[in-house]
Amino acid sequence: MKLSIIIITWNSLDLLQDCLFSLNVTKQSRDVEILLVDNGSADKTVPFVRQHYPKVKIIELKKNRGVAYARNRGIEQSSGNYLLLLDNDTLVNEEAIDGMIHFMDNHSDVGICGCRLVDKNNRIQESYKCYPGINVKIANLLTRQGKHSSFVNEPANSEVFEPDYLIGACQMIRRELINDIGLLDESIFYGPEDADFCLRARNAGWRVCYLPRYSIVHHWQRTTNKNLFSSLAYKHIFGLFYFYWKHKRLFK
Repeated sequence: MKLSIIIITWNSLDLLQDCLFSLNVTKQSRDVEILLVDNGSADKTVPFVRQHYPKVKIIELKKNRGVAYARNRGIEQSSGNYLLLLDNDTLVNEEAIDGMIHFMDNHSDVGICGCRLVDKNNRIQESYKCYPGINVKIANLLTRQGKHSSFVNEPANSEVFEPDYLIGACQMIRRELINDIGLLDESIFYGPEDADFCLRARNAGWRVCYLPRYSIVHHWQRTTNKNLFSSLAYKHIFGLFYFYWKHKRLFK
């Protein structure tokens, strides 16, 4: 199997329907499998997918145990040489998927690659980020965005480069990397499991590359900013402290 596409979802059937529809052409390939990990949704997600997308492999979890846990269950049951982790609020196209596969095929030292994420108006999102100190992250949470925007000004034809990390909405991962460093860290419920995984990949000698030539639509949702005092926000903050303690990057 060439490619395993792994999508996790939780009570987001409307977004998921669009995401799966965008994969219609890609999923017809014999070398592609789609795995959907449902985090205990109560919105009829599983019956809908079973009826309308019978070839999608569904992994049902009894409750929401976080992003890393759900993605790991998908990875464990996948068989592709490459794994494409997607958020359920993405709209994918064949050009982007083929482009990332071609890049990985020709760069064996790249463990993870990702493409440009844009909104429905083609505004470029923060598809990659630097590792900030915990003080910066907490300030951003408290100000609901801080001084940062979710959109960036990026040259239309910028070249491939290596950022600190790619956000988890779209990451293509080489199977050998999983075999080398293991699965995502399930101690992190929601963020920054993507930063942790990319940092571990780099520490093991793998490259992490951003491919701005290709793009997919991402209906970006700032979940933790919707309610700073929600249980999800607390879990996110815990994940940040855990990440910076683990990697000794508290004020870097």
